[in-house]
Amino acid sequence: MKKLIYILTLLALTSCNKFLDVKPESQIDKDELFTTEEGYKEALNGVYTFCSSQSLYGENLTYGNLDILAQNYEFTDLSLRRIANFDYEYPAMVGFRNTVWANTYRAIANCNYILENIDARRSLFSGNNYQLIKGETLLLRAYLHFDMLRLFAPSYKSNPAARGIPYVTKVSTQSTPFSTVAESVDKVIAELNEAKALLKDVDPIVSGYQVGYPSDLGSPEVNNPDLFMQNRRHRMNYFTACGELARAYLYKNDMANALVNTRIIINSNRFPWTAEADFFEQDVTKRDRIFYKELISAWYVNDNKGIRDRLIDIFSDKNPTYAPTSALIDDIYERAQSGADDWRYKQWYFRTTIESGSSERSLLQKYISNTTPTPNRHPLVMPTLRLSEIYYIAAEASFDTNPTEAVEYFNALRRHRGIGEAVSAQITKEDFISKLVVDARKEFYGESQIFYMYKRLNRAVKVSATINIPPSDRIFVLPLPTDEEAYRNN
Repeated sequence: MKKLIYILTLLALTSCNKFLDVKPESQIDKDELFTTEEGYKEALNGVYTFCSSQSLYGENLTYGNLDILAQNYEFTDLSLRRIANFDYEYPAMVGFRNTVWANTYRAIANCNYILENIDARRSLFSGNNYQLIKGETLLLRAYLHFDMLRLFAPSYKSNPAARGIPYVTKVSTQSTPFSTVAESVDKVIAELNEAKALLKDVDPIVSGYQVGYPSDLGSPEVNNPDLFMQNRRHRMNYFTACGELARAYLYKNDMANALVNTRIIINSNRFPWTAEADFFEQDVTKRDRIFYKELISAWYVNDNKGIRDRLIDIFSDKNPTYAPTSALIDDIYERAQSGADDWRYKQWYFRTTIESGSSERSLLQKYISNTTPTPNRHPLVMPTLRLSEIYYIAAEASFDTNPTEAVEYFNALRRHRGIGEAVSAQITKEDFISKLVVDARKEFYGESQIFYMYKRLNRAVKVSATINIPPSDRIFVLPLPTDEEAYRNN
């Protein structure tokens, strides 16, 4: 791996309230930083802040290019059309690939920096903070590696023996050899299980924690006097570990273990389905636009003006960049069938004609946020993992052994999206998976997860009612950055 990725650096780390005064680049004195528990907290918060930036989950890995590749938008702009056509050598996509790869491994390096020091200094920590910080950091590192695998390597279904990614667990100026796809998935799973074990008995979200809206008076999510313990869903937590394990096991086609981890989340009853009244609340200060209670974890971007401005520019400005025709949205949400009653279809899109004589457009409202001084029911976040995805995974993972149970999981999700028409228990597996994919595209619109689902299942990417792009590594595997390939011999 390029040496610049492994320079011993910490980011300009931030906490909720201040910047940590650190030395630049390789001049950081790690002994100075990691001499207190507070230093570890600041370092971990800094990794979260960096991951939530536009270069990663504040845009690139959420509502940006991956959603374009999933054919969720329509463009007249030539540059964006070339991205939609999987032109990975187009300068804009070369820049995207370089940015995502370099910044993800930079975040991983900083996780490694924390983990390299924490065991020897366990005596610094009070209460359960050692287990919490180590568990969250391991979980972050595995989460980041898994997304690099899902982007830059063939899927497990396509070729488990193919070259995967470098799985980097040490801070070093030396390159880390590539693991195969199968080896990479196994390393992700091992780290997630370690993180899960660390968090199981100490994470406040596991017991006595009530998920709610932080703006509500007396909200239990923000009533802990220790800021580090508040809003556990804005951080990697025990249930994130279970959910990410379910993703990784599903990727490996290990249905039994995927199902075990989904059931931990479902049976916990920790994440309530969003009430219809909250989703459609007429008072915009009380409207839940993103199914907030169902988020197992999310990237907190509420205070990032650049992200707020970007979301307005592409989704809700007078002439927004990402403005699909209403005909495309009607097709995605199956308006002519059961989709007309879908809550997501009715609430997430504002229909308008941008220019006289042009086609009607449907503008995404999922990330609309009231501006000061008008308050919001919940902060602006980018989803990390949703309860709905857990139900998709449970449904898929249980179908072969118990199709009735699988259909029940799927119908439960559909009911909580306003779709009363039940899927028959007599459905074939192929038709069932097709229905899951169609619904997941609705749920994950503007979140990029549907691209990963197409790839994992090796399914055609739907462009329109009549056009599909056949699955292949050409469209599903992003080439490594040019400099990375040039630097390596393995």
